Amino acid sequence: MFVAIRNTPRDYAWGSRTAIAEFMGVEPSGGPEAELWLGAHAGSPSKLLDAVEGGPSDLADLIAADPVAALGPEVAGRGPRLPFLMKVLAAGRPLSLQAHPTPEQARAGFEREEAEGPAIDAFDRNYKDPYAKPELVVAVSERFEALSGFRPIEEVAGIVATLRAADAASARPQPGAIDLLTARLDGPDGLRETVAWLLLDGRGGDSGEAAWLIERVAALAAGDEALATPYAASFLTVLDLAAEYPGDPGIVISLLLNRVTLRRGEALFLDAGNIHAYLEGLGIELMAASDNVLRGGLTPKHIDVPELLEVLDFTPMAPPLLTPIEVAPGVLEYRPAGPDFTLFRVEGSGDTRLALSGPALVLVEGAWAEVSSRSGLMRIERGDALFVSPDERALSFEMAGTAWVATTTERTTRPLPRA
Repeated sequence: MFVAIRNTPRDYAWGSRTAIAEFMGVEPSGGPEAELWLGAHAGSPSKLLDAVEGGPSDLADLIAADPVAALGPEVAGRGPRLPFLMKVLAAGRPLSLQAHPTPEQARAGFEREEAEGPAIDAFDRNYKDPYAKPELVVAVSERFEALSGFRPIEEVAGIVATLRAADAASARPQPGAIDLLTARLDGPDGLRETVAWLLLDGRGGDSGEAAWLIERVAALAAGDEALATPYAASFLTVLDLAAEYPGDPGIVISLLLNRVTLRRGEALFLDAGNIHAYLEGLGIELMAASDNVLRGGLTPKHIDVPELLEVLDFTPMAPPLLTPIEVAPGVLEYRPAGPDFTLFRVEGSGDTRLALSGPALVLVEGAWAEVSSRSGLMRIERGDALFVSPDERALSFEMAGTAWVATTTERTTRPLPRA
């Protein structure tokens, strides 16, 4: 089964006004366009282009009508839902600092909130479903900027030392503000203690010790002593965040996180507990089909500090880069360990074939692609997308551009030899 699908970009305020429209080859709407969802998630299921009157109008309805035919018996056996969601994400401004729960945390949190009674769309609802939300993002723009995970301790120490030097060189030094940060970082659980203090004390406005530190860090980040160091990108991010969200605790928290620049084709995998924020750029996201987000700043949305602290993984780490593997000429596979989804990037003018072990989504970047399988051939143009059921078994591509293929990993998904 080939099903042509499309959707309307979601107009979150942080979205780019041009990037998704350029990707799709259409005129911009005039407003922010942040995320184009491709999948069957209830929050924004993809519409069927060739819907029949009286039949399913979107992908969620199509799957619900016959889960085994649409998903295959293995996926449908775990529940009649497409287990992954593909997005085109375009950040024109920084997104919120956020993290996602483990499967166990998601189930427990969802059951707890269901019992307590808030509506699914309530402002203070944390858990919209009982699922985890690991996610993969691949840069499509030439640069994609992000924060991801707590940086190694030696880098945090370097940041603090830079702040001290910048403060000492300033016209009116205020070392007490940096002392507040150092005292908490030097505690027995320093990162957790620091983040908790910033979020709990720093959200009260202009009063309080954390607010003093936030204001002082934003001022010091603009000086030569900060910008002439290896941490210049992190301090420039502080300046950007302070301009967008003045006084927000996320301004200081950002300095504790890895500052990442992805080039086109490079990827991050963000597992449960990883605190992150996308800052700028266009990317392809592939994630478990969930909308469970615990936020920690840089947003007017709900922030539940105790729940976020339960979810966060405070283990320092290097940026969680995911290196793709070339599984065939012109075919790169982005396959994180753990989640049952994988993403292929298919390029080139020759005939390329991919075996399917589950349902798939195909998105075309560039001029066009012809996709063929057991049921025939379909030409899809720039920015168009397909849902493919697993009974097609394999897909063959001829194209002028790039095809992004999201699918499951029920069995080993592998490229087939060129025809």
